[in-house]
Amino acid sequence: MANDKKNINENKPKFSPYWIYGILIALFLGFQIFSSSTTQDGTDTTPSQFFKYLEDGDIAKVDIIKNTRVAKVYLTTEAEAKEVHKKSKPTSFLPSATKMPNYKFEFGDLQNFENQLNEVAKELPNKPVIKFDTETDNWGNLLMSILPFILLIGVWIFIMRRMSGGAGGGAGGQIFNIGKSKAKLFDQNTEVKTTFKDVAGLEGAKEEVQEIVDFLKFPEKYTSLGGKIPKGALLVGPPGTGKTLLARAVAGEAKVPFFSLSGSDFVEMFVGVGASRVRDLFKQAKEKSPSIIFIDEIDAIGRARGKNAMSGSNDERENTLNQLLTEMDGFGTNTNVIVLAATNRADILDTALMRAGRFDRQIYVDLPDVRERKEIFEVHLRPLKKAENLDLDFLSKQTPGFSGADIANVCNEAALIAARNGKKSVDKQDFLDAVDRIIGGLEKKNKIITPSEKRAVAFHEAGHAVVSWMLEHAAPLVKVTIVPRGRSLGAAWYLPEERLIVHPEQMLDEMCAALGGRAAEKVIFNKISTGALSDLEKVTKQARAMVTVYGLSDKIGNLTYYDSSGQNEYGFSKPYSEQTAELIDSEISDIIEKQYLRAIKLLEDNRDKLTELAEVLLEKEVIFKDNLEKIFGKRAFEKEDIEN
Repeated sequence: MANDKKNINENKPKFSPYWIYGILIALFLGFQIFSSSTTQDGTDTTPSQFFKYLEDGDIAKVDIIKNTRVAKVYLTTEAEAKEVHKKSKPTSFLPSATKMPNYKFEFGDLQNFENQLNEVAKELPNKPVIKFDTETDNWGNLLMSILPFILLIGVWIFIMRRMSGGAGGGAGGQIFNIGKSKAKLFDQNTEVKTTFKDVAGLEGAKEEVQEIVDFLKFPEKYTSLGGKIPKGALLVGPPGTGKTLLARAVAGEAKVPFFSLSGSDFVEMFVGVGASRVRDLFKQAKEKSPSIIFIDEIDAIGRARGKNAMSGSNDERENTLNQLLTEMDGFGTNTNVIVLAATNRADILDTALMRAGRFDRQIYVDLPDVRERKEIFEVHLRPLKKAENLDLDFLSKQTPGFSGADIANVCNEAALIAARNGKKSVDKQDFLDAVDRIIGGLEKKNKIITPSEKRAVAFHEAGHAVVSWMLEHAAPLVKVTIVPRGRSLGAAWYLPEERLIVHPEQMLDEMCAALGGRAAEKVIFNKISTGALSDLEKVTKQARAMVTVYGLSDKIGNLTYYDSSGQNEYGFSKPYSEQTAELIDSEISDIIEKQYLRAIKLLEDNRDKLTELAEVLLEKEVIFKDNLEKIFGKRAFEKEDIEN
């Protein structure tokens, strides 16, 4: 019964003040209609008919309305009884105290009508009463006078309701709610489908995040021994590695309120808004505690203070950061509110934000290794109609350095390529084409290229392939093509070894292989071209890193000029003298030139094989590892590569 009553009450229309406004307007319009109905102006007639009735002595009174040029005619009592005037009797919806006219008509010029009326009335024994009047629409005039004020008041009420969020604007989006938090709340009423099962790889990070959820679900398990629940955890890692995905999984798994927002949501053009939003966010979180706050891209407000003092525009951001620091660990300690944050720029965050007691844990979310990439492929291949013989180990090995987002993109691109080719399932070749498409860009088979340019590109790419095949630590070749892709005229794909520690000889072999293209041009054509730009950029960065970052140069010694805190980039002076700068430049140049000469020597020793490989490449446009094995035989370091 109680539920029935509740449903009946819910079905009743809710009272709204707009009903009052509607009723008043309806009454006003109805009064206008009825008032106009009750003041009937009589039956329409013509001036000639009027003068005929006047000559017959039927007219008792004539009201001449000067401003509208309308005459209202009143008949005598005897005339109203005549058959000809029976239809002229006025009718009204409401009783009236005054007599209403029987006829009305419009006349032309007032003076002419008046002269004609006087002339006819002069000869009558019973002269009618002639009255001149001016009519005004009192209600209409009143309406026109107050209408501007009604409109102004209505617009003012509408704007005030919008600004106060009452007209559907929502909190935080209107001017009076601008200091309110923009956080989106996920709780038991909100369905979040992402769970930890959807997060492949990231075992260490997932374990730490799962423990945070466990803290809030079963706090006694941890506090019974005297421990305290951590205040916050910072997810750090390259873009696309799954930081936000982990947070979504927390929202799906946690049975506590989850507030999600971006660091830029605190930023506003008005001073003091960011700090106000931080206060409001933590106030809401405390009211619903235990709860979790997730701030994505926290570097938008967490940048180190005082680093860029010249801009003069960061006071508002610093105030927001100060408020965040206070809320996370100040006098008003948060009870059972854990802050999760994500960033890929942890080096620029303020040290006060990173200290223990605020973000107690830093969870590094790194790029996935081979095993983790296989797990990620398994997740993203679930919705695809894939070929039965698809080798996931092969796919995971073909995508070194790919993040989780990149792998998702590969799977989607492979499905699109298979659909474009009219296939019923996605096979191995579709995935290889998708990887090529993502790394190198779209094939441009219709790009105009001269035979001499094509030959130069073929020898350039063959040079890369030959040098990498001959060197122990260079990455083994997968595929070489001279079909233009993106901005490049040719490309070579390698399968780099995933190393945690890199030795100098490994870096030098990679540099030598990268310079193999330019070296091949020099050996075959005795001239070089601009086609080695990306190769030169790569080896220059590697050589500079060897000298200035890793301390792998004998002349410079065991020194590094790398600053992990990021303070160096805001300085105006280099951390070394001019003499050292010259020595660094000289050492970088020497390293690169030695590897260039080494590549030339290798290619000169294998010139006939280089030419044979380039001819095959010109003929087929795409060559694989098998083509090199036919020319060079099995790679000498193949066994060692497999063991690694």
